[in-house]
Amino acid sequence: METTNVIIKPLVTEKTTHQQATRNVYAFRVHAGANKRQIKQAVEQIYEVKVTAVRTMNRKGKPRRSRYKMTHTSDWKRAVVELDENSRIELF
Repeated sequence: METTNVIIKPLVTEKTTHQQATRNVYAFRVHAGANKRQIKQAVEQIYEVKVTAVRTMNRKGKPRRSRYKMTHTSDWKRAVVELDENSRIELF
């Protein structure tokens, strides 16, 4: 898998913004088949930073109503990446 296909988008929420400021931790939506090693390499190549730790979690899709029946959104994978204290990512 290519490094450009591993990272789908950065997640910007109140919680992740607080973690960026206090713990130097960033969250990304990643490809469901990507492992921690691939995620680490992709973040280091795309953002040119030093990654110290990667945590991943699989997220279940939420139930949604579609006309007369219930469906659910797609399952997705989230990665929480901790950077070296000298590294920063400018998302905005």
